[in-house]
This record gives sequence, structure tokens and C-alpha cells, in this order.
Amino acid sequence: MPPLKFCANLSWLFTELPGFTQRFQSAAAAGFRAVEAAWLYDSDLLELQKAKTQSGVDVVLINTPPGDVGSGDLGLGAVPGREADFRRGLELAVKYAKGLDCSRIHLMAGRVPMGLDRAAALAEMEATFIENLTYASNVLLKEGILGLVEPINTRITDSRYFLNTPHQAADILQKVGSSNLKLQMDIFHWQIMDGNLTQNIKTYFPLIGHIQIAQVPDRNEPDSQGEVNFQYLFSLLEEMGYQGYIGCEYRPLGNTEDGLGWLREYWNTHK
Repeated sequence: MPPLKFCANLSWLFTELPGFTQRFQSAAAAGFRAVEAAWLYDSDLLELQKAKTQSGVDVVLINTPPGDVGSGDLGLGAVPGREADFRRGLELAVKYAKGLDCSRIHLMAGRVPMGLDRAAALAEMEATFIENLTYASNVLLKEGILGLVEPINTRITDSRYFLNTPHQAADILQKVGSSNLKLQMDIFHWQIMDGNLTQNIKTYFPLIGHIQIAQVPDRNEPDSQGEVNFQYLFSLLEEMGYQGYIGCEYRPLGNTEDGLGWLREYWNTHK
């Protein structure tokens, strides 16, 4: 069985370095061959390209822009009335992805608006999300880019996020019916919302296009104190033949480099 591939999320790791582009070299020095990023649009694309080239790492995932964070946006894919903003954000994401040779874009769903009837709002948001995902899949297919949707838990991270369980995400993907859209499995969110990780991984494995990890409940290193046995899950993913990347999207307890012992151990036992 080939070893799993890990990438560093530069929005979460190596934040000891204030400059985002500086983190590329730190990731490479730590042994990563690939990186991902939640937010990178404050950085100039040419500077990002330079940092990528100099470090020698691949960029394997970026998010669509969140929207107006100051007004409470956290993605626009499922937000009614913001379709034009979603398309502009998608266009920007594609520009950055192509410039960085990145083949995956996480299409962020967004938050349920406050002050509305929840049942009615959810139905409208699902219809909007399906419409926007259909549009995005057609755009991304032409560019050779895979679109991803990610459930985000509503119990710890964001109480209003629209897409919050693997079951909901799989149902929406089925309704869209595009082979160019996949499921982004963040084990942190899945454990909080549903648990039952072994069966959920086995059930949705054909849909999974990217994986992210963090310990539960504090979102720290995989080997920190918490609920999830990552050694078991890594073995499970190896047995199932997972070929994609696993994004390290966690909050280091201290210095990023000092917290990578779990990964060095994995690499040392899988040479």
C-alpha cells in the first residue's frame, strides 16, 4: 500500500511567519511537497507564483473567496441573491488556481441568514447552491479543475453554516449530478457533526476528492489530546487506497515545526 500524502495548510500552519508567501519555504523545509490555503487573495498572484517556484512545492487546494467577511460572509455558494458575487469570486479563484497550477477549488457554501424562517431559508439555499454548483462545475470542467464542497460543523466552528453534514453534502452532489464535483472530508467537522467515522468514510469514499485533519475538540495536531485515533484512520485510508492529499488544517499548540513529530513518525515508518 502506498503511503498517504500530506499537505500543509498555509492559512493555519507556519503562522509564526507574518508574510503568507514566506510560509511556502518553511513548509518545504519541514518536508512537505505540497501546500493548500484557505485564504490567499490578500497576496499578489505573482508573488505567490514566485514563492511556489522557489520552494518547489505544489499547490493542491484553494478556497473560493469568502465574500465580505466584515458583513458576516463565509462563502456565497448557497446564499440567495448573491449569485453574481459568487460568479465573480469563482472567476478570481480560477485565475489564482490556474496561475498556481492548482487542480482543486473548495466552493464555499456560506451562512444561513439571520431573521428568516429556517425551514424556508434552507430550502431556498439548497436550490441556490445546486444552481451555483451546476454553473461552477461547467466552468471548472473546461479548466481541468475539480470542485469540492465541504461540510463545516455548526456545533463548534460556525452555528450558521449551511452545509454541515456529509449526508447533506452527498445528497446535494447527487442532485447536481456532476462528475467534476467531489466531497471534501474534514475529519474534524465530520466527527463533531456525526461521528461514525469508519462507516461514513466507507460509505462516501467514492465521492471524496480531498481530506483534511485536526484533532477534536480543540483543532490541534492529530497526536494531541482528543477524540480521534488518527493512526487507525490513516491505516483505514491506506487500506482503501486513498490517492489524494490530506490537508493539515489545524491550530498548532506551539511552534508549527515543533508540532510535526506525528508526521515525521509517519514518514519514517513508511519509507
